[in-house]
Amino acid sequence: MFQAFHPKNVVNTPFLFLTGKGGVGKTSTACATAVALADSGKKVLLISTDPASNLQDVFGLELTNSPKEVPGVENLFASNLDPEAAARAYREKVVGPYRGKLPESVVATMEEQLSGACTVEIAAFDEFTNLLTNPEIIEQYDHIIFDTAPTGHTLRLLQLPTAWNGFLEESTHGASCLGPLSGLADKKNLYSKSVEVLSEPSMTTLLLVTRPDVSSLVEADRASMELKEIGIKSQILIVNGLLQSYLKEDEVSSAFYHRQRNALKQIPENLKQNEIYSLPFVSYSLTGVENLRYLFKQYSIPSMELSFENETDNLPRLNGVINDVSSDHTRLIFSMGKGGVGKTTVASAIAIGLVETGHKVHLTTTDPAAHLSHQFQSDELNQNLTISSINPKVEVEKYKADVLANASKDLDEEGLAYLEEDLNSPCTEEIAVFRAFAEVVAKTENEIVVIDTAPTGHTLLLLDAAQSYSKEIARSTGDVPDSVLKLLPRIRNPKETAVVIVTLAEATPVLEASRLQDDLRRANIEPKWWVINQSLYATNTIDPILRGKAIAEIEWIHEVNEKLAKKCSIIPWQHEEKVGYEKLKDYID
Repeated sequence: MFQAFHPKNVVNTPFLFLTGKGGVGKTSTACATAVALADSGKKVLLISTDPASNLQDVFGLELTNSPKEVPGVENLFASNLDPEAAARAYREKVVGPYRGKLPESVVATMEEQLSGACTVEIAAFDEFTNLLTNPEIIEQYDHIIFDTAPTGHTLRLLQLPTAWNGFLEESTHGASCLGPLSGLADKKNLYSKSVEVLSEPSMTTLLLVTRPDVSSLVEADRASMELKEIGIKSQILIVNGLLQSYLKEDEVSSAFYHRQRNALKQIPENLKQNEIYSLPFVSYSLTGVENLRYLFKQYSIPSMELSFENETDNLPRLNGVINDVSSDHTRLIFSMGKGGVGKTTVASAIAIGLVETGHKVHLTTTDPAAHLSHQFQSDELNQNLTISSINPKVEVEKYKADVLANASKDLDEEGLAYLEEDLNSPCTEEIAVFRAFAEVVAKTENEIVVIDTAPTGHTLLLLDAAQSYSKEIARSTGDVPDSVLKLLPRIRNPKETAVVIVTLAEATPVLEASRLQDDLRRANIEPKWWVINQSLYATNTIDPILRGKAIAEIEWIHEVNEKLAKKCSIIPWQHEEKVGYEKLKDYID
């Protein structure tokens, strides 16, 4: 269908970036690409800029910021840029001077303000730009490969050279949620050079990795267009995990194959302008150098013939979640998890299940990529179900206007300019969206509210700090409305609220969901359920390749059920995309 991807036939630039939705196989593709290029005689540096990186798991060695030689592959070196460690050092640099000089409560508030995503990004940015522009590093290697994070983070990371360049040209005060940024002016030339490197086709190639499913293709298309807008136009699309053939007597195998082919018929026009390659769906784990070498040889290693009792028979399906929250009289349900795991579908199915048991339900989302209108299409909805969506861009503009209007009577022109700069930070979106959540919930006291894509633990803590220390952080949050004041305690009350974490039975989604759970617990919120979505292991497929993949899920099902979740539910892989009210009912039948 597409020509097979092999790096030696495609890669001809010193810098490679891999990006795509979470769980599409960026890390395994990056590692296999690095091994293949090193095997062909090139000297290669592989770097992960993903906080959820599992490079060390793939190669079986501990990695740090300093490049380390990969055993068994001559000329290959790997390292992990640890954005979280860089952010900790940055926070201490900003907050440290105030310890012992300001009240502990104020210092704690400062620390929480600096624990958001934007702090992680800017703290990691210096290391990132150094790798792009340092001639001593560049001259050592033929190729530097960046295994980047899931799409949203990658877009932000790659846009930073342009974003901060513009910021330094326009800013007069050097203010943001990151604290004083005047020091960045000294690095303006470095950022400009980074932009040149990223947008130069002879220097940089972007590998957009996708799965052959509609949501991954839509996300790849969005990433492609946004990156083209900032000048990164040398792009290649890799369709990863394409099942090459199917077992006619296996219903799951046949459905899997045809579902992939149907999705590929819907490749967006923009993506069709790129060169398109494919990588096969494989049964074996893409860990270890030898398995990575198999990938580009298009080998199919038969799955291990294991005799096992399907333990998922003992795990409840989604009905278990629905019956539990219904009997507990839960009023607020959050669906949370890594991108691409099916949060929107699970949230929609839970809402329908509650409606079918007689409840009045309101379903809403803030995820720009989650189209509830697509999920339900033109279906005639049950009269007990209402749907809405919260547009982050609209809410941010509304919030900024409200804050500036409230502040205008107390601030002079310079003070307003300073505040307006500060409101351009990513933290503003977190607060604005949460306020919109609170307004939706406040209007629906007589309904169960199901929210797809919930606020993070950081957002909750920042808003909590705003209640106690509003004077100290009034610039960032403005006034705290009654709807927020009432909602925060409600979210923390397990008798009213249930958080449902959605994952796939794979390493990256489970590890990221585990970090999400830690983040929520930091905000005194205990997730009630984990839902393992789209499990091949739960289908009892006999296709040798799909069965091999199913066996690989066992480790992660055990990890969730026995170590991470208080209550665990599993949803078998579905033969078709469930679109429309009646189809979504299949999850609860």
